[in-house]
Amino acid sequence: MTEKDKTAEIARIDRELSALREQVNNAGVDTKGHVEKRDKLNEKFKKLRQEINELKTERDNLNDKVKTLKQQREDTRDTIRAFIEKIKEHNEKIAELKKKTPRENRRELQQEFDDIEWKIQTTPLEVQEEKRLMERVKQLETQLSVYKKIGQHIKTLSELRKTLEPFEAEADVAHHELTAIAERSQNIHANMMAKIAESKEVKSEADSLHSVYVQAREQVRPLHAQIKKLTVQKRKLQAVAREEDEKRKKGVEQALKEKIGSQAKDKLERGEKVSWDEFALLADDNSEDSQTQD
Repeated sequence: MTEKDKTAEIARIDRELSALREQVNNAGVDTKGHVEKRDKLNEKFKKLRQEINELKTERDNLNDKVKTLKQQREDTRDTIRAFIEKIKEHNEKIAELKKKTPRENRRELQQEFDDIEWKIQTTPLEVQEEKRLMERVKQLETQLSVYKKIGQHIKTLSELRKTLEPFEAEADVAHHELTAIAERSQNIHANMMAKIAESKEVKSEADSLHSVYVQAREQVRPLHAQIKKLTVQKRKLQAVAREEDEKRKKGVEQALKEKIGSQAKDKLERGEKVSWDEFALLADDNSEDSQTQD
């Protein structure tokens, strides 16, 4: 290969290397953009996962509280149901007693009872009359006992209802608190599920970008290999060119040296003066000739 051919080949290699490096650089710019976006998405995914875990913890804590409140509410309702059963029992007994109440009301019966009692105590009576009145008193006592029992049941009902009120209030408070917490838990769960869906989309996009990055890196790998191969070829050509150039320069120097040496010898043979450089050159030639003869 001539020197001109080597120069042309090196120029061709340079052009090809330039084109390859441009492709690598362009691919690098695209890849850098993908990597930056992928890293941002991965960071966003990590942040979303942290938020999801925090929401899950909060939701689970609320659900535990809901479970506790439900148990408290059920316990209170059991207590309320027990009271209601007692109230129902007393109402049933009152209903049964009312079936036995006389046509007269309690006030009338009590008035008659008091009048008879007063009459017996303050008025002299014949035996038969007194006996009749005593029988009537017993009848009135029996009739009044019905009203008395009803009154006792009504009093008990009043006490039961009064005792029941705090439990009903407690049940209402627990129910409202439970409803509010359950609603909050549902909202947090919905928010968590939305973030889970978002995190899946973000992870999918990040994985897709990573795949593109890996694919681009694989596509660039042959370009790097080609660049390396061409660079080695160029260096070899340059090394050969330098070696041939050095040989050429040495040949030119040697030819010039021989020419000057020959001219100096001719001067000496003619008895002409020679310059210091010409003398030194003749001395070197004589030294080389001596080494050759030896």
